[in-house]
Amino acid sequence: MKIAPDHHLTYCTNIHPGESWAEVRHSLRHVLEVKRKSCPDQPFGIGLRLSGRAASELAEPRNLKAFRRWLDEHDCYVFTMNGFPYGGFHGERVKDEVHAPDWSTRERLVYTKLLFDILAALLPEGMDGGVSTSPLSYKPWHAPVGGGARVPGYERMEQHILEVIDHLAAIRQRTGLDLHLDVEPEPDGLLENSGEFLDFYRRLARGGREADVRRHLAICYDVCHFAVAFEEPAEALHALLDEGVRIGRLQISAALRADLTGDRESVRASLRPYDEPVYLHQAALLRDDGRIDRFPDLAPALDVLDDPAYRSLRTHFHVPIYANSYGLLHSTNDTIRETLRLWQAEPFTNHLEVETYTWDVLPDHQRLGLTDSIHRELDWVRRQLQD
Repeated sequence: MKIAPDHHLTYCTNIHPGESWAEVRHSLRHVLEVKRKSCPDQPFGIGLRLSGRAASELAEPRNLKAFRRWLDEHDCYVFTMNGFPYGGFHGERVKDEVHAPDWSTRERLVYTKLLFDILAALLPEGMDGGVSTSPLSYKPWHAPVGGGARVPGYERMEQHILEVIDHLAAIRQRTGLDLHLDVEPEPDGLLENSGEFLDFYRRLARGGREADVRRHLAICYDVCHFAVAFEEPAEALHALLDEGVRIGRLQISAALRADLTGDRESVRASLRPYDEPVYLHQAALLRDDGRIDRFPDLAPALDVLDDPAYRSLRTHFHVPIYANSYGLLHSTNDTIRETLRLWQAEPFTNHLEVETYTWDVLPDHQRLGLTDSIHRELDWVRRQLQD
């Protein structure tokens, strides 16, 4: 939905299970219900998630034509797409496989170019369009290297990203469409914070295609991910914008945090229900001296929670953005409020997308009806912007 003439707010449909196009198409009934609750009298933008299989099926001309007709009939439009998880994302163990195939593979390259071809066919006139993608690979898959060396396959990853940029530049020359690849740093990704993204961005921009890199390579700024990295929104965003990085998308999500200055055993008991077997919940523990220890999932962080040197925990578990606390636990939605204040002062992206994909694995006391929850999150964002 439009929140200003050029600015759009939606939610990501990776919330809804569906790996084939038929399953995705069926799940869009939830989109229509959210539209009815959230903006019945104006067009509703969709943040579309397609697996590799669903993308191949939707790309068939008859399916694409039928979907365009469906969008027109229901007063909806697609302006942003999630190209991070390639395969199954619900009802099975995902964990680190969310990064597979990584950017060293042709499979990831072909999939991403196909998503852009689909987006180019769906994007309304006058809008820019973005596809989010993984932070190149999963860091624990690669042996540590020193002396400024790159992990094996890094140059191939860069080359594949440049091939996508060339693809987008060709689409722009042919159609005039403004498309951007939104790389999404996340904990334990090969690019996991603003500094690592900037190193990668500068390296590509120096390669002789600076104008195309600056136009078509962007960052997906996920508020949860940067909160888990203990990065302050103003510092991270200013570093990116000062470098001339395009913010392709503001992904509005909240992490779970815990204050460790009280009864730690009670905090541990409160956190245990979030240690679930489907998704990665990377954790960061802040020490009294300001150092941060990082853990690949929540369980190993819980094992060391008694260490008195730790004063705060944050974990990559997307919790509903509208709640401030859950008993002894808290949300990082204060960083969302701060990020939205920065956006209002300087609207650095046209795309705002809520992304809480963990409804199926939340503890029972946090679960509400799905469409009611999505509507509540969208309404919460609009109220922050109004306030």
